[in-house]
Amino acid sequence: MREMVDLRARPSMQEAEEAVRVLIRWAGDNLAREGLLDTPARVVRSYKEFFAGYQADPRELLMRTFSEVDGYDEMIVLKNIRFESYCEHHMVPIIGCAHVAYLPEHRVVGISKLARLVDAFAKRLQIQEKMTVQIADTLNEVLQPKGVAVMLEAAHQCMSTRGVQKAGTDMVTSRMLGAFRTDPSTRREFLSIVRKE
Repeated sequence: MREMVDLRARPSMQEAEEAVRVLIRWAGDNLAREGLLDTPARVVRSYKEFFAGYQADPRELLMRTFSEVDGYDEMIVLKNIRFESYCEHHMVPIIGCAHVAYLPEHRVVGISKLARLVDAFAKRLQIQEKMTVQIADTLNEVLQPKGVAVMLEAAHQCMSTRGVQKAGTDMVTSRMLGAFRTDPSTRREFLSIVRKE
């Protein structure tokens, strides 16, 4: 699932900064202006943060698990996980929250790992539908639980700041696997938990 990129083919920091300079010139501004002197370097540093997910291995994040749970076999839900991603079509922000749940079989994972899993996929160029599938499928493949549910709710700046310019809209996507797909009561329980304020 992880798309490997040949890091030897990756542009240097200087090449990336030059690309930013080209875009600034294309936009029509003056690179010699005081406020823009350090902008190319700042943009490249911020891109390193924005797209840190390319350096993360989502499966590896879930490898450390715990089996001493005293028979706990009910739903585990981490909701309202804030994420920031970038639309792969326009490279503008997608800002939202993820709700991630699973029904453990024999082992559980630390809850911070669920948040890190979301970030590993969010901090890439994305579309929300693909990100939803990636989170759910990775959790399902590594933990092999009885079921997985993932719901993302997000505002897309490509809709609010350009194009149709519809601010205040959220896109909701979900992926249900195992018991969350086959058992309506399990699905309802998950939905009622994530909808509680």
